[in-house]
Amino acid sequence: MPVIELSPPTLQPEPHCGTVAVLAFDGMAPFEMSSVVEIFGIPRPELGIPWYKLFVCGETREPMRMVGGFSVLVEHGLDVLAAADTVIVTAVPDVRGDMSPALAEALRSAHARGARIVSICSGAFALAGAGLLDGRTATTHWKYADLLAERFPGVTVDPDVLYVDDGQILTSAGSAAGLDLCLHLVRKDHGAKVANSVARRLVIPPHREGGQAQFIQAAVGEVDGDDGIARSMAWALEHLAEPITVADLAAQALVSQRTYLRKFSAQTGTSPVRWVLAQRIAASLALLEETAASVEEVGAAVGFESPVTFRHHFGRAMGTSPSAYRRTFRTSVA
Repeated sequence: MPVIELSPPTLQPEPHCGTVAVLAFDGMAPFEMSSVVEIFGIPRPELGIPWYKLFVCGETREPMRMVGGFSVLVEHGLDVLAAADTVIVTAVPDVRGDMSPALAEALRSAHARGARIVSICSGAFALAGAGLLDGRTATTHWKYADLLAERFPGVTVDPDVLYVDDGQILTSAGSAAGLDLCLHLVRKDHGAKVANSVARRLVIPPHREGGQAQFIQAAVGEVDGDDGIARSMAWALEHLAEPITVADLAAQALVSQRTYLRKFSAQTGTSPVRWVLAQRIAASLALLEETAASVEEVGAAVGFESPVTFRHHFGRAMGTSPSAYRRTFRTSVA
């Protein structure tokens, strides 16, 4: 039987908005890589824009074992990883071990080319091992933060944030924070409206307030099945421009304020006030990007009492001012 040889795939087989390469390795947990595949690898024709072209790459073409008792076989090597527009390392096999020279060279080559280099969780150790984090601020999972700082003293490690955007280099905290960072990349590339659409498809918040410090040894409360909290949250989203008090929310849930505070905290891990603030900030992003409304008007439209209050809470949540955010992410306004 004749053997048909297929030409190796190129990085631009069809129209797309950029190539993304994620590294797979033997013994890895699949969650982080699957998160990258979910966001960048699934076509999204409903958005009406070219989407990313994703490549899963590895140092070997042999089957690689995944945590959970299965194996994957990748089609692309480190040459494809080094040539991508965005390179993502989701973890390393051993946070105390040395990375392979081939991977270090691929990362340095991609960086020198101008590629965007991203790490999730312990993947920061690979970026640091390649020398890409020297003189930069970075983050990793909180349980690895001290070790990252110890092994790579040239790196300023911030253990209290979900992710750090240092321009060409971006790092995120533990596994689920990779979703936050991936959505941030989509927001940078396409704006808040598209990022919100992707987040809604994944049934996750488009932006989480706070940092990973809130997850360190935090107990997870049990959900009691009562939909009163969900009903009050849906009501709040429809009334963000209006004053919203705990009493208002408790009335929507048909419980006392004391009971509401207890149930809300158990089901969400935060307070009603902090949650409402986060929703108002999230709602302001699209207005800053897509409308000509002033910062004062945007703040009022999402329920902040004054421009000063809006700027204060926006700065705490987003790490920048509303005006600076608009300059970075502004789309054309008709």
